[in-house]
Order: sequence, then structure tokens, then C-alpha cells
Amino acid sequence: QVWQIRLDMHLLNHDGNITDAASIAGIVALCHFRRPDVSVQGEEVTVYAPEERDPVPLSIHHMPICVSFAFFHQGTYLLVDPTEREERVMDGLLVIAMNKHHEICTIQSSGVVMLVQDQILRCSKITAVKVTEITELIQKALENDQKARKEGGKFGFAESIPKQRITAFRMESAAVDTNDVEEQAGEIIAKADPPAEVFANPVLHTPGTAQIGEGIESSWGDLEESEKEEAAEEEGDSEAAAFECEKVETEDTSTMRETKKDEPIVLSDSEEEEVVILEPQEVPRKTR
Repeated sequence: QVWQIRLDMHLLNHDGNITDAASIAGIVALCHFRRPDVSVQGEEVTVYAPEERDPVPLSIHHMPICVSFAFFHQGTYLLVDPTEREERVMDGLLVIAMNKHHEICTIQSSGVVMLVQDQILRCSKITAVKVTEITELIQKALENDQKARKEGGKFGFAESIPKQRITAFRMESAAVDTNDVEEQAGEIIAKADPPAEVFANPVLHTPGTAQIGEGIESSWGDLEESEKEEAAEEEGDSEAAAFECEKVETEDTSTMRETKKDEPIVLSDSEEEEVVILEPQEVPRKTR
């Protein structure tokens, strides 16, 4: 018997970077959700109502958070968390999903810009910082919600309605003058500090599958003490076997070298079964 969890998202308004907002909303909803408690006795499964037993949370092992980067001027400038207007004029978009353990869960690139290794590595370092901050905010919000529920206060959607948080960012439609947009954009770009190195064209060293960076050590794969001892024993056995094999080869080589120089050379002819003995001085030498 398993539970089937379905997560639907409905957008009320959209001001850009919907991927990051949706990933945060989705992971918070899964962490906040509580399923009914159950008990299994033989083949009989009992699902308890919330009045009988408190619902239990899902087993969330980590929180993958998306961070989006918009690129302009063929990757010369990058922008984190682009707005809806910035997305209209960007050349490309890079979305990196990462958890607080600095493990990359997915990477998605779209647009007409081709990124190089240094740009992606720079974005991954920024993502690690942003994901740590967002994860702390999520955990703090979940703790505050749980505390408010225990105290019997208002929480969640019921708390947001009287404070008008749902419609606080609503804006009336207004005309926008776009005559001098190009001049303003040129002034902003001129004042901005250029990157240390600008790539006019994408640099591809070799065609085929690429590898970016060497990664870092995972914080989840630490071995227990017993596993470390077993690994050390296996490594010691393999080293002992290799040393024994090397010792045997060395003894065979030494035995061959101990053959005396004045000992006759014995050559056998397998076809006639005759043995010919030649003295060392009688062996003819080749002349040039």
C-alpha cells in the first residue's frame, strides 16, 4: 500500500522568474503537508481520521531549490532572479536546482546564448549561496507556522486575508514611455563594471560530452566506523597479495640471473629429439 501525492500550482500573477517561485512553493507545500496516520495488521489497513490520531509529515530528505540566471549581450552580463520585462529582452536563461548540501539536482539552459565553463561555474557558486539562504527562510517559516498552530492563533491563508497580503502588490495599468529606453540601457551598461574576461565566441575545446569541474565531496556519503575498518582490511589484503606476487616475480628473475656464464647452452630440437651442446666460445658471431 502506498500514498499517491499530486501537486498542482495555479498562478495568480506573474512578474518573472516563475520557475524559482514555483520550486519554493512546491517544496514548502510538500514539507507542510500532513497525511493521515495508518496501521497495518496482517492484510488489514486502517486509516485514522485527524480526530483519532495526529497526521504525520512526509519523509522529505532534501529541498531542491531553483535559481535562475538571465544573460545579456551573449553572456557578457548575467542577472539573478529576472523580472518579466527583463525576461523579454534576455538572450538566454540558465536554471540550476541545488540543495543545501551543494548537490546539483538539475540544470536547464534555454535561449540563443552558448555558455562556457567559467560562466556555469560562477552561476553554481552563486546558487549555493542563494539556496542556503532560501532553505533557512523555509525552515523558519515552517517552524513559525507550527508554533502558531500549537498556540491556536491564525496562520496560513487565513492570516494573509485580513492583512491584504494577497493583493498588496497589485498595480494599476499605466502607459510606459519607451522612446529613450535604448539610451537609458546604454548608460546603464556603460556605468557597469565589465567582467574580467569576455568571450566573444563560445570556446569548445573538444566536441562531444563535456564535464564541468571536479565536484566536491558529498556530506551524505560518510562511512561508519565498521565500514571504514572493512574497507581498510580489504585494502590491506589487496596490497599483501600484490606484494606477494611482486616477490615471486623478483625471485624468478634472480634465479635466472644466477646462471653461470661458462655453463653450456642446451638447445633441443623438438622434431628430431636430438640435443646439441655448444660451448660458449663455439657460438658463431654475426658480422656486419
